[in-house]
Amino acid sequence: MHIPVMLEEALEGLAVKASGRYLDGTFGRGGHARAILERLGPDGRLLLMDRDPQAIAEAEMAFAGDARVRIRRGNFAELAQWPATEEGLDGILLDIGVSSPQLDEAERGFSFMADAPLDMRMDPDSGESAAEFLARADEKEIADVLWRFGEERFSRRIARAIVAQRETQPIRRTGELAQLLERLLGRREKGKHPATRTFQALRIRVNGELDALEQGLEGALARLTPGGRLVVISFHSLEDRVVKQFIRSQSGIRPAGRRNLPPPEAPPAKLRAVGKAHFPSASELEANPRARSAVLRVAERLP
Repeated sequence: MHIPVMLEEALEGLAVKASGRYLDGTFGRGGHARAILERLGPDGRLLLMDRDPQAIAEAEMAFAGDARVRIRRGNFAELAQWPATEEGLDGILLDIGVSSPQLDEAERGFSFMADAPLDMRMDPDSGESAAEFLARADEKEIADVLWRFGEERFSRRIARAIVAQRETQPIRRTGELAQLLERLLGRREKGKHPATRTFQALRIRVNGELDALEQGLEGALARLTPGGRLVVISFHSLEDRVVKQFIRSQSGIRPAGRRNLPPPEAPPAKLRAVGKAHFPSASELEANPRARSAVLRVAERLP
């Protein structure tokens, strides 16, 4: 069963109004969207986006007959290019990263827990798969990806092993990559598979997740009406850092000056942080262990 992460905190952050216009940019399997829709009246509107065709099929099956709902297959990075957002939005929800259904469906290639084609694309109809990336990238590029997106301290060693392996046989399956990493690194960290950081890094690279997040935040800023709320749920420090820095950069804080120069002017404030970062409760973690690394941040659009 799909369990939406930090559902009550997300709804509280959005401050849903019955007649408001909201966008869920990461529909997934619709847990957050259904809860938002329950709070909307007949004049409310809910826009749904996802790049995953299976998620869109789920949305169309569940909501296509509801006149309050609009559905678009696409990356939330492009939310401001959707004409339906041009009227302005009272709230935007972004639940970043891989969804539970994507992890659970072994054939998508996101998980090292089951052997499957090494794909990892959220949109299987575009871009290159993880296997294709590993087959064509040079050692330095692979190492840079593992270090930047996975914070993997053995990135160079892993990249060297991947390049050596592909000279005899390209790595095409999740099981092959997971086994190589386990042979290379062993079980160094209790409770963490040695493939964890590498799989995370490849997934972020294949899907352009951090670039999409930065573009989506800019799009949200452009489309939120005064008083509108932005709610972002992230699942690792790289994502949360982007969200935190974006909110701070749009909060009218004076940038640091340079010695012997006049202090720079503070930029106009466009957002204000609403409260501090939220984390899952102990009861949620017990019911849904996948929520353990979630961080939720809320910001409000200023006039």
